[in-house]
Amino acid sequence: MLDIAILLEDGWPGIDWEELAERAVTAAIAHSPYAAFVNSAATYEIAVKLTSDEEVHQLNRAYRDKDKPTNVLSFPMVQRDLLEGTANTDDGEVLLGDIVLAEGVCAREAQGKGISIADHAAHLIVHGTFHLLGYDHMVDAEAEAMEALEIRALANLGLPDPYGDRETGD
Repeated sequence: MLDIAILLEDGWPGIDWEELAERAVTAAIAHSPYAAFVNSAATYEIAVKLTSDEEVHQLNRAYRDKDKPTNVLSFPMVQRDLLEGTANTDDGEVLLGDIVLAEGVCAREAQGKGISIADHAAHLIVHGTFHLLGYDHMVDAEAEAMEALEIRALANLGLPDPYGDRETGD
């Protein structure tokens, strides 16, 4: 079972962020090798914080040594090689990690892409969820694999491919 907690700061538009985050996280996990987490007896917890550019800037500087805000940060709590064994927890709960989005960066990027902030945030939450599951995009092969999973999850949400026209294979 998934438990998605939303922490909503001022500045974000008034939409149902809880429902959006739950749909985005569920779609990402369902399109990963960890799809069983969705209906597991164990509870898999993810916190999604929608905050300011300033807070994300501080986090990006502190944890990534990058002195600027970014659209999304992910803070995994379980190493990828340990994810398979997480259903056997002592208390039945697994904290997968935190996803943090910057309102201003997200809004500017959405406007630049000609899409709603909700659709862009859904993509960023999907992206962040894959990071919590151990995916990365530091090398081309990993980036392509992660993007292909994102494209499938977003299609499940009725959202277009954010990376352009590309064959993703099945």
